[in-house]
Amino acid sequence: MVVAEVIHETADAKSFVLDVPDALSEDFSYRAGQFLTFRVELDGVAHLRPYSMSSSPLLDQRPRVTVKRVPGGVVSNWMNDALAPGDEIAVSVPAGTFVVGGPGGEIVAFAGGSGITPVLSIVRTVLAGRDRPVRLLYANRDPSSAIFRSELEELARGSAGRLAVTFHDDSERGILTPETAREFAAAATGEFFVCGPEPFMDCVLDALADAGVPEARIRLERFTPAPPAEAEAEADAGPSVRAPVQVSFRLGHRRVSGEARPGATLLQSARALGLRAPASCESGSCATCMARIVEGSARMRENEALTSDEVAEGWVLTCQAVPTSPSVRVVYE
Repeated sequence: MVVAEVIHETADAKSFVLDVPDALSEDFSYRAGQFLTFRVELDGVAHLRPYSMSSSPLLDQRPRVTVKRVPGGVVSNWMNDALAPGDEIAVSVPAGTFVVGGPGGEIVAFAGGSGITPVLSIVRTVLAGRDRPVRLLYANRDPSSAIFRSELEELARGSAGRLAVTFHDDSERGILTPETAREFAAAATGEFFVCGPEPFMDCVLDALADAGVPEARIRLERFTPAPPAEAEAEADAGPSVRAPVQVSFRLGHRRVSGEARPGATLLQSARALGLRAPASCESGSCATCMARIVEGSARMRENEALTSDEVAEGWVLTCQAVPTSPSVRVVYE
């Protein structure tokens, strides 16, 4: 893709508008809340990173991703420092399940920091294409770090009361507490969307659990890994995989096979056999590591990226998939 435009959002965040060729327009159609995965080669090392789109498929002609600089962020910092209009960058097709899917009711969203990126896409799209009301709590360390603050204020003013935005600035109100999050979520009957740093998400999820919100009504988008504890992972594996498993992988023209240790994910097994398998978040959120099981079976500990149809076709997130059969054959396509 060619970068059509770069927009300075805040001191540490930029948006990148991509020019999609007409021949690829159908492949790059997307739903609000989905992401693109970028492949960047720096100093001879290839990096894969997923970034959510902040654009709306109903309102914007071109997709836009918003990337915030983070300490030690190899790709995010490079994009903020070096990626300019006219540059080319490798991009995957849209993916992700952080999308509106319920029958109706109010949408309640919690966003922290750069977690506003997919939430903004959802808010703008819902306001443009549906009659559902939306409430958003957006937490940041201070007003100046809030990406899209002025755009959200303008959206709320022009929504005829359908959008209510609460800005929570830590510098003025302290870090968000479960009590505050629970009060904000009170009496909502629709869908809940949560995206932001892990401590923020843990706080909100605790509040929603205390409020009795069913997990089926909560959609999560994680930007950082949240692997299960070692004891939980072991218990998750189940008795059928406590013995060594025979695994084989095909990636392009390369094939490897061997014995996997009990409880290891398919991604861990592929790496142990010397295969440079694709991966990024390793938390079950980004789909960079997805592959298809063509023989045997596996169970995913977490899945926030694949649809039920994809799972039915044999696709798994290899970073989360643990074998449940004596042998498994996996193809990266």
